[in-house]
Amino acid sequence: MPNESFAELFSRDEERGPCQLYLISPTDVTGDFPERLKRALDAGPVAAFQFRVKGVDQHQAAALAEPLLAICRERDVAFIVNDSISLAKRIGADGVHLGQEDGDPREARRVLGPAAQIGVTCHDSKHLAMEAGEAGADYVAFGSFYPTSTKEVRHHPEPAILGWWTTIFEIPCVAIGGITPDNAQPLIDAGADFLAVCGGVWNAAEGEAEAVRRFAALLG
Repeated sequence: MPNESFAELFSRDEERGPCQLYLISPTDVTGDFPERLKRALDAGPVAAFQFRVKGVDQHQAAALAEPLLAICRERDVAFIVNDSISLAKRIGADGVHLGQEDGDPREARRVLGPAAQIGVTCHDSKHLAMEAGEAGADYVAFGSFYPTSTKEVRHHPEPAILGWWTTIFEIPCVAIGGITPDNAQPLIDAGADFLAVCGGVWNAAEGEAEAVRRFAALLG
């Protein structure tokens, strides 16, 4: 069952609310990661969690995702699968996040249904973002705004692109890339609807729970 509160959060008919936190998993979610996820989600408001693992087949990915999906379901946090429409369908995720090489939002909609939340990476491109919106994306993601070790980065937009987007379009925008509690404020001020955060929580010296609390204090 899709997460209805998340669907409402991404509704194009509602006025924009405050910026919210969108957690992205590390690529290794084995070991004690489920407990770490519980601590993070229990520490403050989190709108969504993106499952992003690499180097495993779909059967393994599904096995890793299912306990994390249950944790998110218990806390009414939307569960988004990175890259794979088929995996999102297989496990009954709330949606999928597509890179530019990972599929078409129209195909994702056909496979996952009208309630699925579909996001698209748009780097630093206004053109790609407008194309994604026209294709039915529920949100567009811009970045990387700051240096990050999570993935190789070739695009570095200015925060102003967030303000441009939110002034013209109703579809929410997500800021991504190297975001921490110490550097997030300019992106919030520029108009980001969501902050997509990975290392800023999972690699935080103070631990994931305290990092989420610090984000919560910023986001109000």
